[in-house]
Amino acid sequence: MRTNQLIIALFQRFCWLDEGLQSRLHDRGWPDVSRPQSMVMTNIVSGIVRPSDIARNLGVSRQAIHSTINQMVTLGMVELAPDPDDRRHMIVSLTETGARMRQDAQRAMDALSDQLAKQLGHERFEALLATLEADWGDNIERKP
Repeated sequence: MRTNQLIIALFQRFCWLDEGLQSRLHDRGWPDVSRPQSMVMTNIVSGIVRPSDIARNLGVSRQAIHSTINQMVTLGMVELAPDPDDRRHMIVSLTETGARMRQDAQRAMDALSDQLAKQLGHERFEALLATLEADWGDNIERKP
């Protein structure tokens, strides 16, 4: 089994997708977005809107996420506001500009998915998605 190459292959394919996304957004006139900014936007679109939850989801520090979000605020992509359900927390949301960028990003991801499905074949593409979406179980081995 070639398990040593799993993390490298997954990371390379992630980079392929992210670079394709960034290139297509750049072609549509959007400013360059860093990989952390792209991952924050992906979380927001997925409904994860508290910076602490985004940090936990990405496995990075809250300080790193706040720095990335502040960069995105400066670029006009997102805004921070108090959480109406819990004033101790902030929530991050897309601005109008961020929403337009997200629409272009979705079109780019659709095109990349189509390209990948053509390259792999529809059945292999669907199998890949099913594998990635499957429950892989707890990744922390518990000692009895």
